[in-house]
Amino acid sequence: MFPLKYHEPVFRPPSEANSLLIQVTLGCSNNLCTYCDMYRRKKYSERSFSQISSELELAKEYYRRIGYEPKRIFLCDGDALGASFDLLIQVLHKINDLFPNLDRVGIYATANNMLGKSELELKELASLKLTMVYLGLESGSDKVLHMIVKRNTSEDMIKGASKTMTSGMKLSVIAMLGIGGAKLSQDHITETIRVVNEISPHYFSFLTTMAIKGTPFHTMVERNILQELTSKEMLTEMRDILKGINPTRDILFRANHVSNQFPLGGVLPKDKNSIVATVNQWIATTPAGQFPPKPTSM
Repeated sequence: MFPLKYHEPVFRPPSEANSLLIQVTLGCSNNLCTYCDMYRRKKYSERSFSQISSELELAKEYYRRIGYEPKRIFLCDGDALGASFDLLIQVLHKINDLFPNLDRVGIYATANNMLGKSELELKELASLKLTMVYLGLESGSDKVLHMIVKRNTSEDMIKGASKTMTSGMKLSVIAMLGIGGAKLSQDHITETIRVVNEISPHYFSFLTTMAIKGTPFHTMVERNILQELTSKEMLTEMRDILKGINPTRDILFRANHVSNQFPLGGVLPKDKNSIVATVNQWIATTPAGQFPPKPTSM
C-alpha cells in the first residue's frame, strides 16, 4: 500500500499523471478565483521541511520495495512556488539525494510566485531539477482577470513568465475557454492571443470553464450577471485563439483535460491549420443550444 496520506483534495496537471506527488504547501495562496472550488475547504499553509522530508523517505522506501523509481515528482498544492525559497531549496536537495535519476520536478505557480523570487533564486531552483512550471494564465484580458479576482494583470503574467523561462525552467501556460462569459468573450480572445504570443511558452493548453455550484462564478450565472458560453461558443473561442497564435518558438499544444469536450493536440504553429480545421468540424456538428456538463465540484 502506498504510504503517503495526502491532505485532500489533491490536484495535478494531466501530464503529471505518473509523477510522485509531494505536498509542499496546502491550498492556494490566492484562493479567491471566482470559478475555482479546488481549495476552498483548505486554509493556505506552508508545510515544515521535517514533514516533507519524512514523506520523501517513506516514498523512497516504498519504491525500493517494489523495485521502481519515479522519473518525475510534482510539488503540490495550488501554487507551491509561493513557498519560501529556503524551504524549496531544502526539499529539492532532499529529492535529489533520494532520487538521483529523476528527470524533473514540476510545480504550479502564479505570476505573483514568479515575481516574488529573484532570477538568481529561480536559477538555483532550476539547477536542482525544478524545471517544469505550470501557470494558470486563464485569460490575457485584464478585464477578465479583474472579474475573476485573479490578483494579477496580463503584464504580471508576461513578466513572471519571461523571468521563469530565462532562469532555465520550461513553462506550461493554461487558458480557460468561456472564462469571460459572453460579454467579454471577444476581449478574452484578442488579449489571450496577445499574451500567449508575447510569452511564447513551451507548452499551451485549454481548460473549459464550468459554473461549479458553490462558487461566485456559479452565483453570477444564476443571477444573470454573467452569461455562460454554449459548447459551440467555447469551441469558437478555442478556434479563434489558436488561429491568432504565432509564437517565437514551437509550442506543444494540448487540450486533454477532463473538462475539455474533445481531446486535441499538436505543435504550434506547424500544425495550426489542421488543428483549426478539426475544431471547425466540431463547431459545425455541435448543436447551437448545447452547454458543457455542469459538475457539482471539481
